Amino acid sequence: MSPFRSHMHHALSEARAAAARGEVPVGAVIVSADGGVIAAAGNRTRELCDPTAHAEILAIRAACAHLGQERLPGCDLYVTLEPCPMCASAISQARIRRLYYGATDPKSGGVAQGPRIFAHPQCHHLPEIYEGIDAGAAEDLLRTFFAGLR
Repeated sequence: MSPFRSHMHHALSEARAAAARGEVPVGAVIVSADGGVIAAAGNRTRELCDPTAHAEILAIRAACAHLGQERLPGCDLYVTLEPCPMCASAISQARIRRLYYGATDPKSGGVAQGPRIFAHPQCHHLPEIYEGIDAGAAEDLLRTFFAGLR
């Protein structure tokens, strides 16, 4: 078994690119079972005029297209912010193996905060969850972005 290698630096890069586009700085990366990055995305809700264009959803769509399948068993997702309820549900539906996220989201989170999607009996798949990965860097990006709006 190979040692753990975080891909959060790549997700943070996607979050910075999202901020540069005027989007909320959230980035996501999906890694296949062999450790290769198969999809990466940042938020594009404003650009695409699509409330579902969160980084996680876009990365899941791209990874499924890349693999030619509707589910991603054996794949891991790195995202800079705790997924919202919509994204948490999509993660479950996609059968993501492991979820690594940075900052918690007390206002809109759906994993450790709010509705805790993975705790519901209706949740068909529960990924392994690891929180707090490079949380400080993710929090700084968000804080800087929102301070610039005020």
